[in-house]
Amino acid sequence: MPIDNKLVKEIASYRISRLLGLAEEMAKKNTKLSRALSKRYVLLARRISMHYKVKIPREMKERICKKCNNFLVPGINCSVVLASSKRFVVYKCECGAENHIFY
Repeated sequence: MPIDNKLVKEIASYRISRLLGLAEEMAKKNTKLSRALSKRYVLLARRISMHYKVKIPREMKERICKKCNNFLVPGINCSVVLASSKRFVVYKCECGAENHIFY
């Protein structure tokens, strides 16, 4: 029985969005265990994305640190700087990595 590729990608994208939603919830709790869980959820979502070749939604991808897999929540684990002259926002993670989001 052949597997429908479209169905597999749909399930993978649902799992990715669910894992990133859980990662956001855990990151907002701001305890040691919840931070570790948040990183684990982001790592799993990235692995699913790579394995099934499904893109992570842009608005979620912008909120993930590429260096440490932290889900960025302003005021909890990252700082936000507005560079108005260059027209972008800088999310600076606690690991030191910066994520520039243009507007």
